[in-house]
Amino acid sequence: MTERGSTEAAERTGTARPEAGARDEEAVSRFVEGFAAQLVEAGMQRMPSRVFAALLASDSGALTSAELGGQLQVSPAAVSGAVRYLAQQHMVSREREPGSRRERYRVHGDQWYEALTSREAVLKRWQSALRDGVDSLGEQTPAGRRLAETLAFFDFVDREVAAMMDRWRAHRARVFADD
Repeated sequence: MTERGSTEAAERTGTARPEAGARDEEAVSRFVEGFAAQLVEAGMQRMPSRVFAALLASDSGALTSAELGGQLQVSPAAVSGAVRYLAQQHMVSREREPGSRRERYRVHGDQWYEALTSREAVLKRWQSALRDGVDSLGEQTPAGRRLAETLAFFDFVDREVAAMMDRWRAHRARVFADD
C-alpha cells in the first residue's frame, strides 16, 4: 500500500496520527478521561484525577486554573479543590506566572517518586503507633501478635521502598540522561 493509501485508510478507520508537533485534542481528552478513570479505580478522587491527568498530558506540564477549567469543563472551585488535594499529596506544585497574580499548577517528572516518598512520614507514624500497640497489648496476645505482624509488614515495605527508590533513581539517570 502506498503512503497515501495507508494515510487514507487510517483516516477512514479513525487511526490517523497528528502531524509531528500537532495535538489531537480529542485523543488528548480520551487519554485524560481514561487515565483519570484508572486513578479513580485505584482510589483517588475523581476531580483530582482529572486535573492530574490533564497536567500530565499538557506539553508544558503546567496549566492555569482557567486553562484546566476550560479543558475539563469544570468550575474554578472544582479546580482549586483538586489542586489543593494534589499539592497535599506532593503530586503538583503551584507557581506564580511572572508579572501576574495568576498561579500555574505544575506536575513534575518525578511526581510519582515524590508522592511515594512523601508517604514515608505516614508510614513512620503508623510504625510508631503499631509499636506502641504491641507494647500495650503484649506480643503474646492474639491482638498483639496481629499488630506485630502488621508492624513487620510495614517495616518490610519501608526497607523495600527505600531500595526500590534507589534503583529507580539509577534507572532514571540511565534512561533519561539527556533530560
